[in-house]
Amino acid sequence: MSNRVVLITGGNRGIGLACAQLFLKQGDRVAVTYRSSPPAELDGENAMAIKCDVNSAEEVEAAFKQIEAAWGTVEVLVANAGVNKDTLLMRMTEDQWDEVVDTNLKAAWRCAQRASKAMMKARFGRIVFMSSVVGYFGSPGQTNYAASKSGLIGLARSITRELGARGVTANVVAPGPVETDMLNALGDDGAARLTSLVPLQRAATAHEVAVAVAFLASTEAAYISGVILPVDGGMAMGH
Repeated sequence: MSNRVVLITGGNRGIGLACAQLFLKQGDRVAVTYRSSPPAELDGENAMAIKCDVNSAEEVEAAFKQIEAAWGTVEVLVANAGVNKDTLLMRMTEDQWDEVVDTNLKAAWRCAQRASKAMMKARFGRIVFMSSVVGYFGSPGQTNYAASKSGLIGLARSITRELGARGVTANVVAPGPVETDMLNALGDDGAARLTSLVPLQRAATAHEVAVAVAFLASTEAAYISGVILPVDGGMAMGH
């Protein structure tokens, strides 16, 4: 399971960085994309940081070509890059809708489409989409974010039906509250209100989410595809 070529979008911090660190620990070669600040915690010959806006088809293509030139084709894709622009439905602008849906959903599709070509030829591939409990639980003020994260579920399941016979799996990880900048931006009161909805009464660590991602990308998960794996402390159980 080691020495695979792994691409993690939005891998410069939070969950993406935790995933990168875990894959590196497993012995994989890991490339991460970032939009503004490169990760300071990744180094070594098996790590690569690529400046890339996943909303640009040209930059995504250039990132894949850089990885392929250095290490070969991408075998594991973790589509993690995401943004949120929260506001109530009646106040949301089309720009706020478009930015979130384009980054969270369309860019994930773009990266999966590019990676799938080599995966199909190799008859092996692991695609993991980073969704959210909000994608099927819902959240006021997040119609754009919830729609984009819900869309990843349909994307993964359609890819499963298209590419499953070629040894390519596509799955979704759906975290609840996680100790990241996104949670911190809510402030202490906002974070406390959110975690109060979690039966375990705490937020997850980024590493706990990364472990779920690594499992779905493993050889042991070869017969698991099209699933939603919640990492939410029971927040949305039954949904």
